[in-house]
Amino acid sequence: MPNTSLAERLKFHRKSKGLSQEELSNKASVTVRTIQRIENAEVNPHLNTLKLLAVALDIEVNELLPLENPKEETIKKKWLLLLHATPLIGLFIPLCNVLLPLFIWIHKREGNPVYNQHGVKVINFQITALLLFFLSFISLVTVEKWGFFIFIATIPIIIVIVMFNIIYVIRSEKCYYPLAIPFLKFKPIESINTVALFLLILAFSNCTSEPKPQIERLDGSLISKDSITLKIQQLASEANVHGMAVAIFDNKQAVYKNIVGYKDFPNKLVLTDSTNIYGASLSKAVFSVLVMKLVEDKVIDLDTPLESYLPKRIYEYEPLTRWHDDYSDLKNDSLYPKITARMCLAHTTGFPNWRFFEPDKKLKVLFPPGTKYGYSGEGFVYLQVVLEKITGKGLEELAQEIIFEPLQMKNSAYQWQSRFEEDFAYGHMKNGKNYNKDIDNEPRAGSTLETTAEDYIKFLTAVLNQEILSESSYKEIFSPQIRIHSLKHFGPDAAKTTNKYDNINLSCGLGWLSLETPYGQGFSKGGNGSGFQHYSLIFPESGKGILIMTNSENGESIFKELLNYTFADQYTPWEWSNYVPYNH
Repeated sequence: MPNTSLAERLKFHRKSKGLSQEELSNKASVTVRTIQRIENAEVNPHLNTLKLLAVALDIEVNELLPLENPKEETIKKKWLLLLHATPLIGLFIPLCNVLLPLFIWIHKREGNPVYNQHGVKVINFQITALLLFFLSFISLVTVEKWGFFIFIATIPIIIVIVMFNIIYVIRSEKCYYPLAIPFLKFKPIESINTVALFLLILAFSNCTSEPKPQIERLDGSLISKDSITLKIQQLASEANVHGMAVAIFDNKQAVYKNIVGYKDFPNKLVLTDSTNIYGASLSKAVFSVLVMKLVEDKVIDLDTPLESYLPKRIYEYEPLTRWHDDYSDLKNDSLYPKITARMCLAHTTGFPNWRFFEPDKKLKVLFPPGTKYGYSGEGFVYLQVVLEKITGKGLEELAQEIIFEPLQMKNSAYQWQSRFEEDFAYGHMKNGKNYNKDIDNEPRAGSTLETTAEDYIKFLTAVLNQEILSESSYKEIFSPQIRIHSLKHFGPDAAKTTNKYDNINLSCGLGWLSLETPYGQGFSKGGNGSGFQHYSLIFPESGKGILIMTNSENGESIFKELLNYTFADQYTPWEWSNYVPYNH
């Protein structure tokens, strides 16, 4: 049954913030029609909807949630009466005017936002009353004539205000305390800290609050998980990021995970950690581990020209796929035979990112292999095709055998699987419209990974713990191979050079970018395509890291602020990667 109490609460908080239904809709990414139906008590909304509304209203979500049992209304009135009446005992027992309502508030504030709101107001007033009493006493002994009148008037005025509120709360469940100083706030974290401070002042140090769960950031500073969650919700709401998964790692384990938003924004279908997400270029990080496993097994060497493993020239093979293993364009190319596995993983092959970005749509080597950095998905696919011919196994079979099955990444593949249809995320345009889901991609090492937040967390955890590979293989992956001097990662500015990123020694390892910081060497891998934008950054020595996966073209606009706030990362070259912050 739809809840009228929830409807009243939403209307109250919306109007108190001076928002119309349309303005709240824009801030919360909740449709106006949904807000209207909630305020008309026509529906019981999903908890995620209430969370979005609470963030937009800058309140706690429990301030919207109604009492589940209607019989509690009578009980609620009794508790409110106790909150407002017990301070009168302070007339006979010192400090009880503060301590008694304080204990009631601590006990009941989690049960209903009404207890929290009334308790804060009562306690604020009673602490103010104590201060006024002491000031009036001081005036009695220091101010002639008027000091006496101030002293004798203070207590009656306080009693009148208390009696007025006892009657007011019985009749309307509302209260009004003039003159109260806002020592406590309505937000729980701030209130608990203030209560602890007040109790210390009163010499009751044994009544402190429990600390909130915290995470140690990259620079050693601590941040509460609650504040991270609120920041993620705020950024996602303000920048219109339609769906997002965030994980933070410490001591080589995921210590925080949060999923917000939708897998299908137009239809308001909720994103979860088991929802299939297109991984885009996160594919390359997985493939780098796969290749190094084959290097360990002596299937291939990093520095042997790849074509030397084949009985004939790569362009002489009949293509088995629609396009990606067609190397007929290389027939007259004299540079490609120099390409090695190391060059493919370090983006120094000279191949373009993808052949279809070239004016003539043809594959070619643009600069001598091994001489400079040039991001290339084609390089990864070339290495993939050679490995498939050497091993007689396709990329998907190799990935399942070497990576996905050992790590129990049960919802990951380099090719779309029919089981993914039950729960998958659409990529979203900036305006929230869905991209069509591409499900007919053939497996490609640089771009076709399908995974989930849960599975990719397993992969990064394995990398941090040096699973699958030996220590020496991971050392090879995370050794800078080539310095990067380009002004931007992509576009016309990628051909321009700069020393802007010399302070972090921006380089490329094998499948990952490398950056040096005062807190150790970090390695990043991002992904972008079809409405999905991702970023990961790990520090193998300290076991710290962060993963951000979004299914929104607005995702990259919050990366800079999100990385700084949650992880204290100020070293990711966001300008180079074109992670342009959204306008607040």
